Amino acid sequence: MIIFKSINKLNKYIENIDNIGFVPTMGSIHNGHNSLIKKCKKICKKTLVSIFVNPKQFNNKKDFRNYPRNTKKDIKILRNLKVDYVLLPKYSDVYGSKENRSIKIPKINKILCAKYRPGHFEGVLRVINQYLIKLNVKKIFLGEKDYQQLKIISNFVRKRFNIKVVACKTIRHKNTFALSSRNQLLIKEDLYILSEIFLILKSFKLRLKKNFKFKNKIYDIKNLICKMGVKLEYLELRNKHTLSKNCNETNFKIFISYYYKNIRFIDNI
Repeated sequence: MIIFKSINKLNKYIENIDNIGFVPTMGSIHNGHNSLIKKCKKICKKTLVSIFVNPKQFNNKKDFRNYPRNTKKDIKILRNLKVDYVLLPKYSDVYGSKENRSIKIPKINKILCAKYRPGHFEGVLRVINQYLIKLNVKKIFLGEKDYQQLKIISNFVRKRFNIKVVACKTIRHKNTFALSSRNQLLIKEDLYILSEIFLILKSFKLRLKKNFKFKNKIYDIKNLICKMGVKLEYLELRNKHTLSKNCNETNFKIFISYYYKNIRFIDNI
């Protein structure tokens, strides 16, 4: 495994290497990231993983400061996974003086997380745009846990780059809550709440599949979750293909965002 702290040095090294897969991360590597890396290794000749906590996608400075970071541990995990290249860029290396600041997401996408985190997805697209302009990669691997993000990036990349976005399934803790770097900010006992919320949503989904009229009970589900000591940001049913509210028992997904102990969590099932 070769570690690069400069995009230019990385590019010089890989300029004649084809079929490189790219897994962008903000570090705090967990089994969700591992699954992306393993899928990349299966279908690409070489695997590149970046670690960069992107300040552009945080609309809360405290959230950015508190985001878990442990590069030494991450490097050890990536080495064990036999990743080929790791990029640890500086802010100036990613953005520089020619960064495109005009990137916007369509108004139709300002739902779910985009509604509650203004500027977040613009920040995500800005860093993805910089990476894909500068890096010689053929595929980028993203998880379905951040489902809205996956859709927005996929549309963006399709219009601007000859690069394939590979969607990877959400990895869960014992078939309950989605793995997230933010989980590391909780103690073990707190994870029980996250599991219970997922089980409530799973039960709700099963009932919706049998009778979609049960969607009217979503207000009861919201109240039940709020009684568990969480601050619910949104709980919505959306079409899994278009993210519109035009959905039925065959094409819906349940999307949730909530705060527990002042830490924000999202999921979709």
